[in-house]
Amino acid sequence: MSLRTEKLKSKSRPMPMMAKDPMKTLGRLLRYIFVRYWFIFIVVFVCILLSSFASVQASSMISDITSAIDTQLKVRLDGGTVDYSEIMKIILTMIAIFAVGTVALFAYNRLMVKIAQGVLRDIRQDMFGKMQSFPVRYFDTHTFGETMSHFTNDTDALEQLISNSIPQIFNSTMTIIFCLVSMFVMSWQLTLVVLVTVFAMFFAIKGIGGKSARYFSAQQRSYALFDGYIQEMLQGQKVVKVFCYEENNEKAFDKVNDEYCHNLTQAHKYANIFMPVMANLTYVQYGVIAIVGAVMVATGTLQLTENVISGTQQTALGVIVAFLALSRTFTRPINMVSQQFNSIVLALAGAERIFELMDTEPETDNGNVTLVTGKYVGGVFKEGDGDYYWKVPTENGCSYVKTEGDIKLENVNFSYDGVKPILKNVNVYANVGQKVALIGKTGAGKTTISNLINRFYDIDDGVIYYDGIDIKNIRKKDLRKTLGVVLQEVNLFTASVKDNIRYGNPAATDEEVYAAARLAQADDFIRRLPEGYDTIITGNGANLSQGQRQLISIARVAVADPPVMILDEATSSIDTRTEELVQKGMDNLMKGRTVFVIAHRLSTIKNSDCIMVMSEGMIIERGNHEELMAKKGVYYNLNSSK
Repeated sequence: MSLRTEKLKSKSRPMPMMAKDPMKTLGRLLRYIFVRYWFIFIVVFVCILLSSFASVQASSMISDITSAIDTQLKVRLDGGTVDYSEIMKIILTMIAIFAVGTVALFAYNRLMVKIAQGVLRDIRQDMFGKMQSFPVRYFDTHTFGETMSHFTNDTDALEQLISNSIPQIFNSTMTIIFCLVSMFVMSWQLTLVVLVTVFAMFFAIKGIGGKSARYFSAQQRSYALFDGYIQEMLQGQKVVKVFCYEENNEKAFDKVNDEYCHNLTQAHKYANIFMPVMANLTYVQYGVIAIVGAVMVATGTLQLTENVISGTQQTALGVIVAFLALSRTFTRPINMVSQQFNSIVLALAGAERIFELMDTEPETDNGNVTLVTGKYVGGVFKEGDGDYYWKVPTENGCSYVKTEGDIKLENVNFSYDGVKPILKNVNVYANVGQKVALIGKTGAGKTTISNLINRFYDIDDGVIYYDGIDIKNIRKKDLRKTLGVVLQEVNLFTASVKDNIRYGNPAATDEEVYAAARLAQADDFIRRLPEGYDTIITGNGANLSQGQRQLISIARVAVADPPVMILDEATSSIDTRTEELVQKGMDNLMKGRTVFVIAHRLSTIKNSDCIMVMSEGMIIERGNHEELMAKKGVYYNLNSSK
């Protein structure tokens, strides 16, 4: 069973409901803003201060205009002349304050969009860059849909947090501070009344908001499984149709969909009752302030005061009216932050998943042996144009070993999970220019050997030598440059046929690409394509047959011109006639190279220098075709049963 299969079977495991360490996650996210966009954020912060101050000051000035109207009303009742200049002055001041606040609000919202999109771009770039360093084991244990959800669903959740939630929190915090100061100056008694009702709001936030947050977090994770399942099923629709698996497939989808629906429904259920509760608590607060204020006026507790900022005298009526306005200004940011609560939790859950991906251990590489080109001139090696050499560090400097392709596996043991052994004391000797074939039942360990030579995985015990050098000492990137691999599963990219072949050697000229295609017997069908070598391949080669895709894959290796080739069922998808043509080209390509062939078709390996029969991770027979037929063992029986 593959690691990916085991991973898929474990989808029913319990999922953590919320971010494990939200403050740490938020801190890492804020570093993207403060480190990379610090200047823009300073401007945003100044605009937030202006906007918050304008909002609070405009509310507090209601007391000024109310007091002015109250005073002029008394003058009118006493038979005096009404003076409108003071009222107009206050109105014009309020208009100016509102204008400043509006401009500041517009400015910081525009700037936060710029910051948000920049941060998302940086996060996606960092994620993709980090993924390039992941070992093959990561992709064997994570579905493509699950990985893709980091780039789509998780980053989309971050956009709401950065562009709306974070500036809203700063704006609300500043507004609350300014409101508290203004209210305390007017009446500390009424301020205490407001604070008591605010505590009731916090209990509502903690109770209802906490439940909503847990379900939003669960929704984020269930969506990743949901998305991954859909992608796998769409990719495998032909298999579903062939095996009439539609009904079972639908049942499995219903299970994943129901889990996602349940989490989403519960999250929005609590989110939808949250705001009505908060709104009603605001109305209760409004009523309590009016009652307490009226009692204070009746008992003479509330006296004539002075606005510290404007310097105008405020009557008791003006103070109460202003306090009612300020109380709404005070509770409004609390309500607005509570509205953002679910978005914050959802975004932090997504951010945590993103940072989990970024924290994945990269592929370790402690190799110090590198690949260089050059030649010996007068007994001294000169790096530059020439053949490939291994540059091996020594105590006195370095030595150069010709890259020829001598591969040896000595007493190799390996297990994917550390429990079930896949290879047991395997010994393989492939001298320069030899063709070594590996055959055996599925799961015998044939492909595992090619994975270990490439160092997609590291062996548990034993040694693998390349030209006498332990491959653990060779830098992986340089090691893989000398290995050409043709896999049974072909991957083509959205690009021209020419560029897909050039993937094996980005520096290859057009003529070298054409020569590689001719060698792989692919030139003929490529030239019959609508645009020839410039034909764009899409959908992993959906417009090509399986055999044509495999021929392009073989041409890709041919243009790389490596000293060692690994053919893992390279001709399994090609018809017999085409296989004969390809085999001729492959024979030419194999000359002077060390070649490992993994095949089920025994006709393709009869001319191998050494054939090894594998069973349950062990080599049970080895020799050339004639020697193994003479033994009349497993290989003989395989040939006789055709």
